[in-house]
Amino acid sequence: MVRPFAQWLRGIDGISEIPPRDIAIGKFKRAKPYIYSEQEVRDIIAEAAKLRSEYGFRGLTSSTLFGLIAVTGLRINEALGLEMEHIDLSAGTLEILKSKSGNERCLPLSPSTVDKLGEYIEQRQHITGLDGGPIFVRYTGAPLGDCGARYAFAQVSRRIGLRKSAGFKRHGTGPRIHDLRHTFAVQTIINWYKADLDVDREMYKLSAYLGHKKPVQTYWYIEAVPELMQLASERSEVLLHRRQR
Repeated sequence: MVRPFAQWLRGIDGISEIPPRDIAIGKFKRAKPYIYSEQEVRDIIAEAAKLRSEYGFRGLTSSTLFGLIAVTGLRINEALGLEMEHIDLSAGTLEILKSKSGNERCLPLSPSTVDKLGEYIEQRQHITGLDGGPIFVRYTGAPLGDCGARYAFAQVSRRIGLRKSAGFKRHGTGPRIHDLRHTFAVQTIINWYKADLDVDREMYKLSAYLGHKKPVQTYWYIEAVPELMQLASERSEVLLHRRQR
């Protein structure tokens, strides 16, 4: 669906990027993303901070982890794989060395994100006595695992009504932690359209930022999210109108 649309748009503006044919190759069908509202993201982080544990560290770790994923679009395992040596608070950067694609990348962080991470790291050192090792840990100093992080997210999501209990499914059903990454990507693209930026050019930047192997993986969002398809359609109509003048 994306490729024919891009071909049609290319015929209008002469510059739009046409994703390769292999964008849809393979039998694997990606799950439709859930795009969180800004309020839902705030609610997730606020509720995560209330998770109870000894020394209250579980709430601090969970809220910081979920917040970081929401503002950077990291995969959960990339976030959990971060070591203290990968973060430079003075430079405001984060190095991703353990990624799904195998590519290393360095991400810039906003001042507010740097402040939140700084607060977490200070409490982390105070409670665990650790200076190095994985950034996200339990109060014992043991690394926070994938299962623990996902369970905490499901617990928080059920409390605020985003996920439903489902019998034998421990985590219930509903939006996932990975949808925070999708939300970051989609909101970024929406902002480009609203700012009238060259989406094709920016898409390559986002692809690198997210750690995608190919830009076609990033173009998928336009097809998967109705609002993006609508914005792309409106952009094409504007370009067509300009060309017909």
